[in-house]
Amino acid sequence: MKPIMSTLQILAFLGGIIGFGANIGATVSNEWKITSRASSVITATWVFQGLWMNCAGNAIGAVHCRRHHTIFKLESYIQVCRGLMIASVCLGFFGAILALVGMKCTKIGGSDKTKARIACLAGLNFIIGGLSSLTACSLYAHRITSEFFDPAFIAQKYELGAALFIGWAGSVLSILGGVVFCFSLAEEGTHARTGYTYSGASFISSRTKAQNRAGDLKSSRENGFSAKQFGKNAYV
Repeated sequence: MKPIMSTLQILAFLGGIIGFGANIGATVSNEWKITSRASSVITATWVFQGLWMNCAGNAIGAVHCRRHHTIFKLESYIQVCRGLMIASVCLGFFGAILALVGMKCTKIGGSDKTKARIACLAGLNFIIGGLSSLTACSLYAHRITSEFFDPAFIAQKYELGAALFIGWAGSVLSILGGVVFCFSLAEEGTHARTGYTYSGASFISSRTKAQNRAGDLKSSRENGFSAKQFGKNAYV
């Protein structure tokens, strides 16, 4: 069972690392929302925005970006998405370190019980980080779609950018990796309970064997004493 669990933990670790990297890529990307290139045939330019910059590009490959000047003039949903993505990256970083310590195939972290707890803590970091990224991407996508399909919205309409899909994929991988690491603690607890029951059964069986041997010895002694008395009385 241990080799199987070690293999699952390695796969979970790889999934968590890939999800962590995807969340970093989504956080720094400037393509959270983008204008449709099909609607820009004449000018051959398009606009795309992220959490940190507004950019414009054209058909010849020139791209110009401008940072958001101040945080106080940003819309609230962008500020919320910033906070959630930063939290996701931080949790993924600590989750990767804890997972490296708590994996069964590594020689650091102490006993198996301690390593299982560390692995579970790493799993919680991956799960919470994945949920943070999932919430941020979903909130941003909801804002884009609601503006796109709102007939009363007359400003520039945008479509879903590549960063949102990268963030969704990273959040799913992080959550799956975290679930596997948390499962390792439950598996360790099951093995511990099984070992305790087995030890108790062995102790009881040993005690029963000792009592049976003592009973057999006592019976043999009584039978020998009776035979001696019988022999003595026979000569009388």
